[in-house]
Amino acid sequence: MQEKQSNGLVVRTTGSWYNVLTDGGETFACRLRGNFRIRGSKQTNPIAVGDRVVFQLLDDGTGFITDIADRRNCIIRRSTKLSKQTHVIAANIDLLCLVATLGFPRTSTGFIDRMLVTAEAYHIPAVIIFNKCDLYGADDELWQIHNEIKAIYEGAGYPVYAVSALTGEGIDDIKSLIAGKVTLFSGHSGVGKSALLNAIDPSLHLKVGEISDWSLKGKHTTTFAEIFPINIMDPKSDGHQKFSIFNSQFSTFLIDTPGIKEFGMVDFGSSELSHFFPEMRKVLHNCHFANCTHRHEPGCAVKAAVENGAISAERYQNYLNILESIESDAPIRR
Repeated sequence: MQEKQSNGLVVRTTGSWYNVLTDGGETFACRLRGNFRIRGSKQTNPIAVGDRVVFQLLDDGTGFITDIADRRNCIIRRSTKLSKQTHVIAANIDLLCLVATLGFPRTSTGFIDRMLVTAEAYHIPAVIIFNKCDLYGADDELWQIHNEIKAIYEGAGYPVYAVSALTGEGIDDIKSLIAGKVTLFSGHSGVGKSALLNAIDPSLHLKVGEISDWSLKGKHTTTFAEIFPINIMDPKSDGHQKFSIFNSQFSTFLIDTPGIKEFGMVDFGSSELSHFFPEMRKVLHNCHFANCTHRHEPGCAVKAAVENGAISAERYQNYLNILESIESDAPIRR
């Protein structure tokens, strides 16, 4: 059996098969060698979308993955069914776009903060995109809530966007943001990730789901994580195309993932958690105790910043909730 070695990017994972895109633009269905393991891994998926791999191309047109390049970063969470194992959502990410909604379904700040903390831990820049802003209409209460949440996260250092995949509002801003990058779009089911990607590139034709009438939560439409390589022109650029970090004819990579019902964090120590809240990180050196947990210690700069409004009380409460879950080693629920 003749074998040819090739390099590529994992663009889709479906159980035991992986679609690998070569730098020449060809895609091959590949399997994993039976003896392949990531060293010391407890991951349910040893290979994730975004991984760079080496594979042996077989005569039948399929391939065997023989090696995986070191990851720059990844977004990882605790497996919902196997609490002692982890699941890699995607690897080698330039940007996390956390897609949220204020209603139908409502995205909690607790969920947002758990994802942002994980992105901080792996040095992944993140932004928050509130989709379905067309539903606000003239509802002053919804706009007030939106502006309050926007102020919280912009105060913490995160850009916040209001968009509508339905009307196209704000889509050019997102195109400018992601041009030339590998961007992960993630969030709860029903927040409109697939609709948002369709608005960015209508040629994708991704299936768009509905909201369950009884639970007001989204139904899964994306079953497997997948990368969509596209050539996108920044609407706000001078006409010069940006190019991806990958040697490829494509300039931009969009990662669509199944909706996340809950985000269980892994591999976090209680002493390091506050370092992944940017607004807390700025004042940690002013705490009286080096090992301050920012709960009950005297001379705590974080608590002082909460009291004077420099740190959001809601973000601080979410920090305490995450800290408690880390110390109890319990899954963090929605």
